[in-house]
Amino acid sequence: MATCPECDADIEVDEFDVDKGDQLSCPECGSNLEVTGLSPIELDLAPEDDEEDDDLDDDDENGDEDEDEEDDEEDENWDE
Repeated sequence: MATCPECDADIEVDEFDVDKGDQLSCPECGSNLEVTGLSPIELDLAPEDDEEDDDLDDDDENGDEDEDEEDDEEDENWDE
């Protein structure tokens, strides 16, 4: 059993199912938590990671390009 550092809720975590550095979410408040200790299980708020947001933005840009190419192909088919 571990405690959420944000809302003090008890969180059931099996120490054999997690490793140090794993992230999970508090079922009570939804905070992103990181496993910082294993015996006993210790949780801390997970650091905000802006790099993941940047990666998602890059994916969106690439996804839009593919859609534009498909639209161009459809336009060409209508011209025929």
